[in-house]
Amino acid sequence: MLPPRSVPSERAPGVPEPEELWEAEMERLRCSGTPVRGLPYAMMDKRLIWQLREPAGVQTLRWQRWQRRRQTVERRLREAAQRLARGLGLWEAALYEIGGLFGTGIRSYFTFLRFLLLLNLLSLLLTTSFVLLPLAWLRPPDPGPALNLTLQCPGSRQSQPGVLRFHNQLWHVLTGRAFTNTYLFYGAYRVGPESSSVYSIHLAYLLSPLACLLLCFCGTLQRMVKGLPQKTLLGQGYQAPLSAKVFSSWDFCIRVQEAAIIKKHEISNEFKVELEEGRRFQLMQQQTQAQRACHLLSYLRVNILIGLLVVGAISAIFWATKYSQDNKEESLFLLLQYLPPGVIALVNFLGPLLFTFLVQLENYPPNTEVNLTLIWCVVLKLASLGMFSFSLGQTILCIGRDKTSCESYGYNACDYQCWENSVGEELYKLSIFNFLLTVAFAFLVTLPRRLLVDRFSGRFWAWLEREEFLVPKNVLDIVAGQTVTWMGLFYCPLLPLLNSVFLFLTFYIKKYTLLKNSRASSRPFRASSSTFFFQLVLLLGLLLAAVPLGYVVSSIHSSWDCGLFTNYSAPWQVVPELVALGLPPIGQRALHYLGSHAFSFPLLIMLSLVLTVCISQTQANARDIHRLRKQLVWQVQEKWHLVEDLSRLLPEPGSSDSPGPKSPGSQASRPRSFCPGFPCPGSPGPRAPPPGPSVVDAAGLRSTCPGPHGTPASARRFRFPSVAEL
Repeated sequence: MLPPRSVPSERAPGVPEPEELWEAEMERLRCSGTPVRGLPYAMMDKRLIWQLREPAGVQTLRWQRWQRRRQTVERRLREAAQRLARGLGLWEAALYEIGGLFGTGIRSYFTFLRFLLLLNLLSLLLTTSFVLLPLAWLRPPDPGPALNLTLQCPGSRQSQPGVLRFHNQLWHVLTGRAFTNTYLFYGAYRVGPESSSVYSIHLAYLLSPLACLLLCFCGTLQRMVKGLPQKTLLGQGYQAPLSAKVFSSWDFCIRVQEAAIIKKHEISNEFKVELEEGRRFQLMQQQTQAQRACHLLSYLRVNILIGLLVVGAISAIFWATKYSQDNKEESLFLLLQYLPPGVIALVNFLGPLLFTFLVQLENYPPNTEVNLTLIWCVVLKLASLGMFSFSLGQTILCIGRDKTSCESYGYNACDYQCWENSVGEELYKLSIFNFLLTVAFAFLVTLPRRLLVDRFSGRFWAWLEREEFLVPKNVLDIVAGQTVTWMGLFYCPLLPLLNSVFLFLTFYIKKYTLLKNSRASSRPFRASSSTFFFQLVLLLGLLLAAVPLGYVVSSIHSSWDCGLFTNYSAPWQVVPELVALGLPPIGQRALHYLGSHAFSFPLLIMLSLVLTVCISQTQANARDIHRLRKQLVWQVQEKWHLVEDLSRLLPEPGSSDSPGPKSPGSQASRPRSFCPGFPCPGSPGPRAPPPGPSVVDAAGLRSTCPGPHGTPASARRFRFPSVAEL
C-alpha cells in the first residue's frame, strides 16, 4: 500500500513567502535603533541581529566594540552597585516585614524615619568636613582674650558663669550646661581675624547651616515629587485594576512559610486600601447640594472652635517660655528649665484629643474626621514651635521690647552674655525632652496597657484594648524633632549628631511598640499619598526653621565675648569683608549686581515664565492622557463591533444544510462571544449598555455593560483580547 501523497498547500495570490517575511523582519531589526538587549528574542537571534548591525570598516568596528564594551561594563557595575546598596540598606529586612504585616502605609512611616536619619547624617558630614576638621587641622591663631565689657544694668540679676548651683552632673547633661565649652555649642568656636588665616572658618561656619538647609530642601522636594500621586493627572475617576492585583500579585518564587505569610498580608492590605478608597469616592459622589452646604457650615463652626483652642495653646507656650526665662535664678530653677518643653508636650498631647472630640460631635464621615483633625494637629505642632522661637527672640533679643542693654549691644546682654549658647541650650533641652517623652510613652504607657489588656477580661478591658498605632501622630512627632534640629544648626552645630542617635533608637522603639504593644490603624491608606503628606509637612518645618535663622544671620548682632562673629555687627557681614579682600573690582561689582534690585526683577520674570511653561506642560499632558483614554475606549468598541459583524456572517450551528454529522467542536469553534457566561468589556451586544463613562487603564477596562441576567457589572474589570487573539 502506497503511502498517501502529500498535497501541496495552495497560497493565496499576493501573500508573501515565509522567506520574504523573514528577510523583511531582519532588515527592520537591522535598521531599528532599539537596543538588542530589549528585543524579545533568544540569545542566538540577538547575536545574529548584533552582527547585522555591525558597520563596515575595521577601525570603526573596533571603536564601536570598545564603546559598547565600556557601556556594558558601566551598566553591570551600576546594577551591581544598586544590588549591593539594596542588600546593605539600613533596616531593609525590618521594612519588608512591617510592610507585609501592616501595609505600605505604616511602612512609609519607618521609611520616612530612615530618610530623616540620612538627612541628619549628611548635615553632620557637611559640618564636620567644612568646620570641625579645618578647625582641628589648620590650627588657626588664638583670637586673644575675650573682651571685658562693663555692662550698665541697674537692678539686673547678672549670672555668674563660674559658679555652679547644682553639682549633679546628670542634670547638667540634660540641660546642656556640661557641654557649654565644647564644640556642641556656638560659644566654643573661636578663631583669629580673617587676614591671618588661609581658610575662612567664619565663612564655613556661616554657610554650613545654609548649605544643610538647602540640601535638606532639595532632598525633601525630590522625594515629594517622586511620591506625588498620579491621580492628579489621571483624574478622580481613575482606579487601579483589581484584576491585575488578583492574578499577578503573588510571587511564585516564594518557598519559605514566613515569606508566604508576609506576602499574603501584603496582598490583603492592598485590597483593603483599594476598597476603602472606592467606598470614600462613592460616598462623596452620593452627597447632595443641601448636604454639602450643611457640612460646610458645620466645618466652619468646628474650625472656629479649634482655632480658638490653638490660639490659647500657643499663648500658654508664650507665657511659659517668658516666665522660665525671667525667673532663671529662682529656687525653682530645676523645674523651670523644662517648663517650656513640658508645656509644648502637654499642648500637643491634649490638643489632638480635644480636636477629635469636637469633630466626633458633628458625626462626620471617618475620612473627613481624620483629615480635619490631622490638619489642625499640623497647625498646632508647627505653631507651638513658632511661638516658642518668637518668645525666645522677644526675651533674649528684645524683639518688640525696650531695654537699655538691647539699645547698647543689640541684645539682652545683661542677662545673656552669650545669647547664642542660651538659644542652643533651649533647643538642646527641647530635643532631649522629645526623645525622653517617646521612651516614656513606649514603656510606661503603651507596654503596661498591653499587659493589662492581655491579662484581664471584661467589658472595660475590651473597650480599652491595645493602643492604635497612628501614623500621622508619630510622623508629626519626628517632624517636630527634625524642625528643632534645623532651628539649632547655627547655635548648636552638632545637634544633627544627637538627633541621628535619637532617630536610630526611635526606629527600634517604634518597631517594638508596633509588633508587640499596638494594633494597626483601622483606616488603611496608600503609601504614595502618605509619603506626599509627610514631605509637605517636613517642608513646612524647614521653612519654619529657615526664616528665624535668616533673620538672625542678617540682622541680629552677635555676642560680644563668645563665638566667631564678635567683631561683626551681624554674621552676614563676613561675606562682604571676604569679597573685598579676595575678589577683584569686577567680581565685586558682579556680586553687587546679583544682590541688587536690578537683578531681582529679571530673575522674577524668568521664574514666572518657567513656572508658566511647567503649568502649561502639565495641563497639556493631562489633556493628552484624557484623549488617549477616550481613544482606547473607541478602539475597544470598534473591535467588538467587528467581532459582532463576524459572528453574524458565520452560519449558525443548526442552519447547516449538509446532511453529514456535525463536528462536536463546531459550536465551540464559532462562539458568539469571547466571554461566555459574562459580558465582555466594550461589547455592544444585543443588550445596549446603560449610559455612563467607562474607565480604561493600563491593564484592563471597567465597563458599565449589564451582566448575564441583566444585572449591572460596573464593578467588574476584565481583560479584552488582543488583535492576535481575535
